[in-house]
Amino acid sequence: MASRIEDYALLGNCRTAALVSKEGAIDWLCFPRFDAPACFAALLGTPENGRWQIAPTAPVRRVSRQYLDGTMILETTFTTDEGEAKLIDFMPSTFRHSSVVRIVVGVRGRVAFNMDLVIRFDYGRTVPWVERHDPLTLTAVAGPDMLVLRTHTPIKARALHSTARFSVGAGERRSFTLTHQPSHEPVAEGFDPEASLAKTRYFWHEFSSRCPDVGPMSALVKRSLITLKALTYLPTGGIVAAATTSLPEQIGGQRNWDYRYCWLRDATMTLLAFMNMGYFEEASAWRDWLTRSVAGSPDQMQIMYGLGGERRLHEYELPWLCGYEDSQPVRIGNAAATQTQLDVFGEVADAMAQAIKGHLPRHPRIEAIAEVIVPFLEKAWRNPDEGIWEIRAAQRHFTHSKVMSWVAFDRIAHVAGAMENGQEFARNCRRIADEIHEEVCRRGFNADMNSFVQSYDSTLLDASLLQIPLTGFLPADDPRVAGTVAAIEKRLMRDGFLLRYETEHGVDGLPPGEGTFLVCSFWLADVYVLLGRDEDARELFTRLAGLCNDVGLLAEQYDPLHKRMLGNFPQAFSHVGIINTALNLHRVQAPAQERAHA
Repeated sequence: MASRIEDYALLGNCRTAALVSKEGAIDWLCFPRFDAPACFAALLGTPENGRWQIAPTAPVRRVSRQYLDGTMILETTFTTDEGEAKLIDFMPSTFRHSSVVRIVVGVRGRVAFNMDLVIRFDYGRTVPWVERHDPLTLTAVAGPDMLVLRTHTPIKARALHSTARFSVGAGERRSFTLTHQPSHEPVAEGFDPEASLAKTRYFWHEFSSRCPDVGPMSALVKRSLITLKALTYLPTGGIVAAATTSLPEQIGGQRNWDYRYCWLRDATMTLLAFMNMGYFEEASAWRDWLTRSVAGSPDQMQIMYGLGGERRLHEYELPWLCGYEDSQPVRIGNAAATQTQLDVFGEVADAMAQAIKGHLPRHPRIEAIAEVIVPFLEKAWRNPDEGIWEIRAAQRHFTHSKVMSWVAFDRIAHVAGAMENGQEFARNCRRIADEIHEEVCRRGFNADMNSFVQSYDSTLLDASLLQIPLTGFLPADDPRVAGTVAAIEKRLMRDGFLLRYETEHGVDGLPPGEGTFLVCSFWLADVYVLLGRDEDARELFTRLAGLCNDVGLLAEQYDPLHKRMLGNFPQAFSHVGIINTALNLHRVQAPAQERAHA
């Protein structure tokens, strides 16, 4: 059985990622990129679906983990009765082919280890052909994929596993490298693990050293920035929502989705976090990815794309995997890519306006994109959609979708009004924005409840309504905002954290039940800052920060009843929340403050 979600750490090289448990097992790894078929899929099945474990043979008395400061290099320290040893795990970021490096270092005494390598291509289904390439090298081949294991430690074959037994004393080091490459190419040359460790440390230090100081929250913010960087696909600039698929939003439930793609919404919020922290190179790379991905007819603009801007993200299931703690089905691809979610136009427009405000170099295609989006959205905003939470039921007139449509016209009007010969275009955008504003205030607000509601003619609440003050749709001191915040606190709060929305059976096309949604709680903290409720904001942020695991990572959701993480991991949205709320609390210009006065 896989470990608890919070017991994993992330390895990454800005191309793909792996999850490592406290037991020294890599239970999830996709080569050569985030959305490729996994070669280690024990996370969603059993060890026979692929796993690479290096762990002491004797009972472990204590395990502790940490990332080397400012890096994505993981150190796991095992203490046994015989001694103590460290396992150093990382993914080099400087080579053509993606690799994992594992170095075992003796600290004191002598510690015996088992190494168990189970390679199963195509999400745990395909057993490869393993053979010895030379005395120090094994190759595993199946179809187009090859993995190359290099080590000075003798390897034995046992029941379709590659195994080894060894021990390390104080100061001794044993290294293993596992590299992916196309199977039709000659076996790539090996590399020095120790030299690669130094280069990888430099790569991450160069990035993280630019993180500004935000007081007591600096370490947590830096870790979140590193995590967001690790979720970036360096060749294109795309940013994945998470490194995994099908980690459940309810244990044993069906809310299991593939998050290894680039949502415009998640990525634009990540871009804002990067810009607010001064990381304009990453923001510029994402902006360029965006202009390539959404190029074309605006009625074909998707809510998510593949890492390179791919549009076909066909969803299917893997019946041979039992799912995380029997949470089925295991899904690959995401049918939500075909949904209509009007809010993405607002998020993209807001991000582009913030990019211009942040003096990001202009892109020649941005103005052209705005010119074609406006006529399309002028009609489309009147239609129902699936909304921010991607319901799989009948479309509705979601209040949040209308608010974000307003954001699109508001931000485009603001940018166009500052341009030569852009005043007429800006006036038209402002006229449409005013029309949307009037309708939302008339149809999206329930006077009896003294609150905005999830959708027109509904009495359900939704945490996305917190975006009303955060986007500047209404000022934070508007009585309707106060009423909405009070209603959300009363009806969506569970043990100090927010649910995404109220559900009635079948209202979203899925069985009810999920954890609290972490980014929504960060939004509430941001609203508290706007309301001047600083102490409430700090208390909520501290509570949220306390959910981070021992290496500073957060999943998508949290189950306060069973006190465990839920959903895909680590989740970009959650780490964006850490960064933005920490900035707000530090009184630095951040989205919740800037956007409210845009």
